[in-house]
Amino acid sequence: MFFSLIIPVYNRPEEVDELLESLSKSAYNEDFEVVIIEDGSSVKCEDVVKKYDSKLTIAYYYKDNSGPGDSRNYGMKKAKGDYFIIFDSDCIIPTQYLLEVDKALKLNYVDCFGGPDRALDSFSDIQKAINFAMTSFLTTGGIRGGSEKIDKFQPRSFNMGLSRKAFEASNGFGNIHPGEDPDLSIRLWNLGFETKLFPDAYVYHKRRIDWDKFSIQVNKFGKARPILNSWYPQYNKITFFFPSVFIIGFAVAVLSLIFNFDALLKLYFIYFLVLFLVSTYQNKSIKIGYLSVVAVWKQFYGYGIGFIESFVKIIILKQKPQVAFPELFFKV
Repeated sequence: MFFSLIIPVYNRPEEVDELLESLSKSAYNEDFEVVIIEDGSSVKCEDVVKKYDSKLTIAYYYKDNSGPGDSRNYGMKKAKGDYFIIFDSDCIIPTQYLLEVDKALKLNYVDCFGGPDRALDSFSDIQKAINFAMTSFLTTGGIRGGSEKIDKFQPRSFNMGLSRKAFEASNGFGNIHPGEDPDLSIRLWNLGFETKLFPDAYVYHKRRIDWDKFSIQVNKFGKARPILNSWYPQYNKITFFFPSVFIIGFAVAVLSLIFNFDALLKLYFIYFLVLFLVSTYQNKSIKIGYLSVVAVWKQFYGYGIGFIESFVKIIILKQKPQVAFPELFFKV
């Protein structure tokens, strides 16, 4: 099986350098190719790519900006492999990654897989806190972290595999972003393909992000979910409502203090205390434990508010998604 690694990038040459450096140290002994798609960047990574010509089989393409989904599709059309592995440019790949993927596919082949993400010791404290929020079993990130056992896993495009057969049948990613990866997963299910979690095929996801960018990102995640629910109502789940219920419940808990009722607020305090203690233990840092509480609050608040806004506009008012939230759709 010949792997083509598909990596879209937008103005992040330093990320590509770290990613390619990690791939150059791969323990996988079979041939594979790396396909870099420069998505209309003003700060190009072409010179960085040339550094690795002697270490990797690598192809570089520049195209007009059309978003990560369309860029991945572009790369898969150009690629030579019969199986594509898709990374975000802010990932660092463990040396054993391709060995784990190859072993998993030989043991139980599937046309689409996803893997979890982890944090390196070298990551900043905020990066580690956000990683905790996005992967912990205590938050909505449990599936991303590979901690949940579910029948239908929806791979995320920062660490995702897709066979050429599945790509050609589905036409790849749509133009919604974020949300293009669960959209693709559901369309694959409807075409009869299976998806699976490969828990040992993890990457180190070095999110170059600050609090404001994180809040905007999770808010968009929340907006995208009701759109996907409107497109595919048969896959709607009650768990998608949890962050919104969490935020509404917190507001109710605060207002309840007017009536000298503090039991609900105490439950929230206990939850955040557990978050703090678990993150502090896992990261061996009180500071990261505190920052993890901040990250989880921003995660729930951003996603929850975005979900409520989108639910009202898309589900109740029946607005067209591209009109209600044009910022979620790339023109291709």
